[in-house]
Amino acid sequence: MLEKNYMKLEFISKSSNESFARVVVAAFASQLDPTIEELSDIKTAVSEAVTNAIIHGYEYGEGMVTVEATLEKDKIEIVVEDMGRGIEDVDKAMEPFYTSKPDLERSGMGFTVMETFMDELKVESKVGQGTKIIMIKKFKSLSDRE
Repeated sequence: MLEKNYMKLEFISKSSNESFARVVVAAFASQLDPTIEELSDIKTAVSEAVTNAIIHGYEYGEGMVTVEATLEKDKIEIVVEDMGRGIEDVDKAMEPFYTSKPDLERSGMGFTVMETFMDELKVESKVGQGTKIIMIKKFKSLSDRE
């Protein structure tokens, strides 16, 4: 049985790296034998978090995005962090349909999607210092799946 495992990934804030991060975290999570639906949830949430870092954190400029994941028994904790511009009002940013980039036709549903697909979501941010998104997904045990 897996006690605890950890991984860390760092990459330049390029949109092409979003799918890379999504696949790496999903592959790492597969050690806990998640369902296809659980893996899909993780991929979607990671995709949203990384896209937010690239679009909002660095405004398509260059910076580093860090993705960390920790596996424990029946859950994964995923941390996506940028050292970009930060969020002025986290509560406002987490409101459904709120977007700070309406000119880019953003839906304003990134945090809502993360909340929907993960069991826990926490956002920490400081203007001028960056944003850290912490997500936890709990996996159903094999006996609960039948």
